Amino acid sequence: MNITPALAGIALLALSGFAVQAEEALKIGPDTSSVTIQTEDGPVEITRHRNDTQLIGGVLQPIIPMPGVQPAGELEVLEALQDDTALVVDMRTMDWRVKSTIPGSIHIPYTEVAMRLDELGCTGEAGAWDCSDALSVFAFCNGPACGQSPLAIAAMVREGFPAEKIHYYRGGMQDWTVLGLTTVENLF
Repeated sequence: MNITPALAGIALLALSGFAVQAEEALKIGPDTSSVTIQTEDGPVEITRHRNDTQLIGGVLQPIIPMPGVQPAGELEVLEALQDDTALVVDMRTMDWRVKSTIPGSIHIPYTEVAMRLDELGCTGEAGAWDCSDALSVFAFCNGPACGQSPLAIAAMVREGFPAEKIHYYRGGMQDWTVLGLTTVENLF
């Protein structure tokens, strides 16, 4: 039997306990794993794979999660942190927030925001909010593939919070961290 050097190397890796792991494929959208486009050189399939800069696997979220909501980037978030009429809201679960968050942000988990609109300038109670004097909210979670803040935004609007007062920082903690912006840890 004739064994090539490449085959011998693979066999040695397998015998030594090392396994070559395939890249973890991630979905682009809820029902989409790839998109094929036509280029001058022929078709190219665009896919998504796990890498070291991603916080989570999730599916990509639209830049505008619902009509009326404004997209925001890092510069707008920095301005909001210095504005008394705005709140930057970490809508992730507590276990994510304690790992790191944006300094000056407040924490309202996405599962609780519909019951806590009073903290965002509304009066009343769940099911009967008056949000005519609501603050501007800059909502974020773990990044472009995190659905926590889009779910929270939908709940806020359903409860009467004005969509035009919501700013969605889709980049979230993933982009904030990749850009090297300051974070704080162990906040509850």
